Amino acid sequence: MWSILRREVHVADPSVSTSSGPLRSKQQYWHYAWLIAVMAAVLQVSTNFVSQAFAVLLPVIQNTFGWSLTAITLAYFFKSLIQACLSPVAGMLGDRYGARRFLLVGACFHVAGLLLLSTVTEVWQLYLYFSLVLGVAQAMFQVNIPTTVAAWFRKKLGVATGLQQSLGGMGASIMAPVLALLLGHTAWKPAFWIITVVGGAVIFGLLFFFHSDPESKGARPYGADGGERPAPARANPVTAKVRSQVFMRHVRRTKAFWNLMAIHHLGCLGHAIIMVSAVHFAETKGVPLAAAAWIVSIYSLASVGGRFCVPILADRFGAKGVMALFFFLQGISVLMLFWAQEAWQFYLFAFAFGTGLGGEMSAFIVINRQYFGTGPVRTVFGFQSMGAQSGMAVGGLMGSVIFDLFGSYNLAWMLSIGASLAGVVCILLLEPTSRMLVPHWEEDLPPEARSKPVPAAAGAD
Repeated sequence: MWSILRREVHVADPSVSTSSGPLRSKQQYWHYAWLIAVMAAVLQVSTNFVSQAFAVLLPVIQNTFGWSLTAITLAYFFKSLIQACLSPVAGMLGDRYGARRFLLVGACFHVAGLLLLSTVTEVWQLYLYFSLVLGVAQAMFQVNIPTTVAAWFRKKLGVATGLQQSLGGMGASIMAPVLALLLGHTAWKPAFWIITVVGGAVIFGLLFFFHSDPESKGARPYGADGGERPAPARANPVTAKVRSQVFMRHVRRTKAFWNLMAIHHLGCLGHAIIMVSAVHFAETKGVPLAAAAWIVSIYSLASVGGRFCVPILADRFGAKGVMALFFFLQGISVLMLFWAQEAWQFYLFAFAFGTGLGGEMSAFIVINRQYFGTGPVRTVFGFQSMGAQSGMAVGGLMGSVIFDLFGSYNLAWMLSIGASLAGVVCILLLEPTSRMLVPHWEEDLPPEARSKPVPAAAGAD
């Protein structure tokens, strides 16, 4: 990893040359884009681990307050629904005004939500603080963190995305047992005070250095070619709005835009059922909470390989086949839950499930680049995140409702498998990734809003 970060990058001024070629006016032994990718990974862990570890919170909340599984899981449902509704808005605002300022807004909501959670005594407070306040924060984070990584890279996007996704997944695997340990040895209120202070310091500290795109730092993206105009010191919101509107008009005409929303919905529906219900299911089989919490850690850690490799493979060979394989692995692994009884069997399941999970969720940034190029894709990813979070909402609630009604998770496991396999079918119906779907969208822009100079007319002086 550090060898990548230290890669030598030369920024040349083509107007100045020597007998041996262009004179390099500046040399950098690392590119800021790689630092962005690492910071994005840490931000992903810091802002999302409470949601990722909701399976750990579920039995703790039930034991502390005595509420039903369905009542508690409704908080997860409402939060995901709020994220789904706000994700396209978060993407649009990030495209037009820069992601950083809205990440700062999200950070304020995140810290406020965690502090308020420490005061919960009634279930409606859980819905207000966890679902609404943290839901607004997560909408800002989920869309604008990974798309900021994409904005900084013209080449090696698969490596950068894999780096961000894998480090983010590795962090979640550590934080889940830490959360379980903290809640097991500390009262509810001081536990969330600790989480708020430590997490808030990390998030605000990183956002100070986390630039929305190269334009905001007066730099070029990693791997930018010579035909791309030098980035201005500050983006023009009016121009950004025009670019985003024209780009979305072209993108919405493609089948892939709608199909990718459905695919993200099905994949997230399939794994949300597991992510919310697996720890409680293990407890019903006699596995203690401290041991059951390792299910989250193991599937998060197992996802690291897929998170890192799949974007690279998708970047190199095309995303369709790679995505279909890992969707299939995510779905078929759930069969193991039908006979799991002991902790080691749940751990074996978690490893298999995590392998598929990591690959299922990590190729969307790459396939967006393959289909839509380097246009303002935050809004596109926002709509895909809307599909994803609506799947998380339905899937997260589904397991608890089924268990409360039937006293068994078997139907929930069957629905999880079906959703993942339906996602495989939708992936196979996608257009080939070997060509861009909107290659000429900038022709509808005014000349000053284009990323490359307009070619001079034939015969012009």
